[in-house]
Formats: sequence, structure tokens, C-alpha cells
Amino acid sequence: MAYHRQPCDSYFVEEAYPQRATQEYLKMMGRRKQEAMANELSRQACDAYIEDIVNHMQQMEDETLPDVASIDIQQEIQWFMRPYLIDFLIEAHAAFQLLPETLFLAVNLLDRYCSRRVVYKRHYQLVGCAALLIAAKYGDRKERVPMIRELKSMCCSLYDEDMFTQMEWHVLNTLEWVIGHPTVDTWLQLSLKDGSAHEDVEVEHMAWYICEIALYHKDFVSKKPSIMARASLALAQGILGRSDITSEHDVEVSKTILELSHKLDRPSQVLFRKYAAPHMSRVSITLDQFLQEQEALNRQASPPTPPCEPVMQKPTMSINAFPGTPQKPYGNMVHGYMTPPITPEGEYFMNGNEIKGYHAAPRCPVTPTPAGALYIPQQQYQPYQDMTMH
Repeated sequence: MAYHRQPCDSYFVEEAYPQRATQEYLKMMGRRKQEAMANELSRQACDAYIEDIVNHMQQMEDETLPDVASIDIQQEIQWFMRPYLIDFLIEAHAAFQLLPETLFLAVNLLDRYCSRRVVYKRHYQLVGCAALLIAAKYGDRKERVPMIRELKSMCCSLYDEDMFTQMEWHVLNTLEWVIGHPTVDTWLQLSLKDGSAHEDVEVEHMAWYICEIALYHKDFVSKKPSIMARASLALAQGILGRSDITSEHDVEVSKTILELSHKLDRPSQVLFRKYAAPHMSRVSITLDQFLQEQEALNRQASPPTPPCEPVMQKPTMSINAFPGTPQKPYGNMVHGYMTPPITPEGEYFMNGNEIKGYHAAPRCPVTPTPAGALYIPQQQYQPYQDMTMH
């Protein structure tokens, strides 16, 4: 009896799959070799031109530093508003999973713009969003750059989409399209590469944390990023017990270390939660424990003396009194700086022939909650929403 093979619709050829897998494997190995070769060439070029690179970075940081005296003469923007906007930018930065240097560049662009233009408080958040958008386009990954509709949603539709575009254009023209700035993160990487903390992730995260705490304070707006990086790294190593904080530094770095050490006890809750995550080595919790231990040691070393006179209760300070930018009339010379030109008023942001009014922000969460975003309760930004409504 003859056996007839029936045709089969699907069959498996044994040689086909291994051959295709081998080709993909060879392509993958070729890409890895190319990447390794590119990294080695980049390292050799960096070693050969590192002196020129550092000199150029020093020149750039001098040219792109914001001026705190010019921001001081703002009539509507006051320093107590800054923490609310920095909190918002840190949330947005984390929500879009942008690179660390993008946040520092965005704050630099914001401060440089505020050094040259008078910004109304209803535009303050809009300028911050435009700065973050420019910084992300300049140096971040293309797929992570925020969309304007996403920024509009984060601002609870307080601004129209065309206002983001026009403010972005206005910031770029005000800064004469000079975007590049050697951020504190870049200087920190150079210091880590040359120092004893090379490949110490916890020290790096602690230094980042200290640098971001500094973003909230007026004292560090005009500090050079190179000084901030060296000071924050030395302070981070001292907190983590890697070295002695009181080791030899130049005068400017030592002064900055002292100033930074006075700002560590009251960090923003948004920033604290960001650095309490495991992938950030939980450095905010470590710093909090360190400060508590130092406070306990100080109490043991110097017990309080019983007061001879009744203690007078300190008067409570309202939010308007902290820290409060001095209100100076336009046109005055302050520290040799003229009052900067005024940011365009509401009629600047027009859609066709229709003038867009400013309506009250709806009571909705300020930040979206995609995967990897930090969730912030609604009441966190309530004061800022109230400011933008006027």
C-alpha cells in the first residue's frame, strides 16, 4: 500500500529561523562594537580637549548668568512666589521623565528672562512652561519633549495653546537665541569624574538634591554653576561621611557651602518626595536623619539656659512678608541696572483679531499622572492658582 503525503498549509523550515536569528545577533554585536568605538573616541577627544572645553564652559557661564538685582526690581514677581513655580517645574520635569540637566537649564532660562523683562504674575507660570519647553527641545530626547496641549492641561487650561508658542518665541528673542548654558549638572559630572566620589551614586544623588534645594532660594540665583557644583559635592560627601566638610576649599566655595548648609532644614515637600524614591538612593530621608542627629548633638553639647526674663512671643509673619521683593518704582537705577523692558500685556497674546481674556483656573490637579509621574495633591498648588487668577 502506497503512502501519499498530504499537502500542509503551514510548515516549519528548520534552517530558516537559526539563520535569521544569527543575522540579528550579528547586527546587534555590530551596533555594540560601533557604540564602544564611539565612546572610546569620545573619551580620547575629551581627554585631549578637556582644557579647551572647561575654558569655554567658564566663558559661557559668565555670559549666561542671570542677574538677581534686576529680578529684585520686579514689581509683580516677588521671591515668595518662586517656590510655587519651582515645585511646578519639578513636577512637570518628573512627569515627562526629562534629563537632569533639562531642569537646571529651564530655571536658568526663566531667571535670565526675568532679568531682562518685567513679568506680570499672571504670566509667571507661562514663562516657566516656555523655558521648560525650550530646554527640553535643546538637549533632551525627542520623544520626551512635552506637547503644548500637555502643558496646557498641566496649567488647567489657564492659557491658550497659541500663548505657549508666542511666549516661547518671545523668550528666545529676548535671550537673543543664546540657549546654551553649562548647568550645575555638567560641572558636577566633571567634578565626580576627577574626584574621589567617582561612580558613587549616592553622593551624586545627594549633590543633585542639594543643587535642587538651591533652586528655590534667591541667594543662589547668581551663583556660578561651577561653584555650586563643587560646594554641593563637598557638602554631600560630608553628609554621607565620605570626607570632612571642613577640608580645604577656596573662599567662594567655602562661603557657598556655609550658605547651602543653612538651607537644608526646610526642603520643599515635592522635592523631598522626589528624592525619597529608591532610584534616588532615598537621599532626602538620609539628609533628614543627618540633620536630626546634628540637632540632637547640639542640644547635648549646649543645654538650654533657663531664661531670666519672660520670653516674648514672636510675631507671626504672613506670606506677604516672606521674603518680599522691595517695591521700587520703574525707572530707578538699582545697583547700576535700569528697569528691564516690560513683558507684553494681555493684548500681546491674540488669536486672530480676538483678544484673549484671563479666566479663573478650574479646580483640577495641576500635574498629569502618566506612568512615572509624581502625584501631588490638589491643595499643594492652591496658593499659586490664586495668584494667577488676579
